Amino acid sequence: MTREPRWHRLRADLLCLALASVALLLGLVGEPGAAAPDRHTAMRGEWIATVQNMDWPTRPGLAVEQQQAEYRRLLDQAVEHRLNAVFVQVRPNADAFWPSRYEPWSRLLTGTQGRDPGYDPMRFLVDEAHRRGLRFHAWFNPYRIGVSDPAELVPDHPARMHPEWTFRYGGKLYYDPGVPAARRFVEDAIMDAVHRYDVDGVHLDDFFYPYPAGGEQLPDQETFRRYGTGFRTIEDWRRHNTDLLVSELDGRVHAARPGARFGISPFGIWRNATSDPAGSNTRGMESYSAIYADTRKWVRQGWVDYIAPQLYWQIGHPAADYAALVPWWSDTVAGSDVDLYIGQAAYKVGGQGWTDPGELSAHLSLNRRHPGVDGDIFFRATSLTTNAAEAMRRVVAEHYADSSR
Repeated sequence: MTREPRWHRLRADLLCLALASVALLLGLVGEPGAAAPDRHTAMRGEWIATVQNMDWPTRPGLAVEQQQAEYRRLLDQAVEHRLNAVFVQVRPNADAFWPSRYEPWSRLLTGTQGRDPGYDPMRFLVDEAHRRGLRFHAWFNPYRIGVSDPAELVPDHPARMHPEWTFRYGGKLYYDPGVPAARRFVEDAIMDAVHRYDVDGVHLDDFFYPYPAGGEQLPDQETFRRYGTGFRTIEDWRRHNTDLLVSELDGRVHAARPGARFGISPFGIWRNATSDPAGSNTRGMESYSAIYADTRKWVRQGWVDYIAPQLYWQIGHPAADYAALVPWWSDTVAGSDVDLYIGQAAYKVGGQGWTDPGELSAHLSLNRRHPGVDGDIFFRATSLTTNAAEAMRRVVAEHYADSSR
């Protein structure tokens, strides 16, 4: 499929470069080490997860000084690993790490949803990354609300004010992607941060419709009856709803911040070849049918600047061989203006079959044989200094030691 060139992106990039040149001449550029456009540099990134206090902050309720010291330490470690970007989760559960106009403060900061942490974490997160020459990609989870009972939310939480926007699935609450008002609200909540902070990228993870939960049926049949006119199946309609979120955010992000990149880190398998001849030589769960994410379409339509599939399997894995998936994704982006970054499962090193500390480095060696690959993102930050510390030392020594950040 041939796509029209994205002339509005090209014009925006040229404008940003021109403005940056003028600013440099006039002495208006910010602090030394401010992030450069990542279109021209191979990606070497890491995800900093805040959900469940995985990476930062390490527990809710820490003093501001402790929170800030922890984050600075993560960034300093990223610089030591010769990384050039961080993807920080700033909206993990329909809440916010900034003074949002739409949603409450995250309980992951203070232990209490809605409680002001006493500073603007988002401003701090962005500024500290840029101070070290790291690009900052703001990572948002679209639909997850993260509680089992609406009563656990603050009284004025949008999910409590608009229960018709939500459904319960797998024991948890979600915004219903099929409700147009809910989708628009999610976009508005994300765009609040995009408008207000100097982010280098806007990043969505792999959670659109929730992952299957033990054969439980998604409770959106009534929503389909109301909004699904013209669709042959409920599955096609669900994929359309996800397409709308992606395509609409693509347009809104670039209208608000032309120099920013918009990208997604989907589940690593689009479709198996047994389901679709265009699919990969794999036998795993498919994002297309399991979570209604037509990731290949997003690339072909040019709705993303980059795609970062989570290829969280080893070379030689019997159902999802890393060596089969990388060339498939490289072929998928071929001829497009979409960059391909590979999501790497640093969290698996030392377990789940990842006993060889050279596995991560072997992945990057394999990537070099496929020109469509533009870099890697490691999940997650803490793993790079704990279970995957030795593996990351090998990555740096064998792939990053002589390269410029």
